[in-house]
Formats: sequence, C-alpha cells, structure tokens
Amino acid sequence: MYDPRYPVCMHVYGELVGDRMDCIFASIRQCQASAVGIPATCLVNPFYAPRPAHPGRPER
Repeated sequence: MYDPRYPVCMHVYGELVGDRMDCIFASIRQCQASAVGIPATCLVNPFYAPRPAHPGRPER
C-alpha cells in the first residue's frame, strides 16, 4: 500500500519475507538503513502528497 503521508517506500520481496510495499519512511537513507540484510528496494513514493508548510488563512 502506498501511504501518501510518506515520501519513501520500501519494496520488500522474496519467498521468505513475502511481497509488500512499506511506505513509512521520511528519507531514502532511513529506508536503506532498514533494508540492510533483507531483499528490498527503496523508492520514491509516487503517491506522496506533502502537507502545505503554512496553511493559508482565509482573507477578510
């Protein structure tokens, strides 16, 4: 599942670990650190929808 709240996903694959998409990472480095030792690839989440830095106020 691609979670639009996070910019980086880890695609985990293989017979022993299954096949899944974990979109829970804030950076590629964070994902890569978590992927050490398992069959996985880190990639940019194509459905990432960043929140606005400062929500606009309605004008009066």
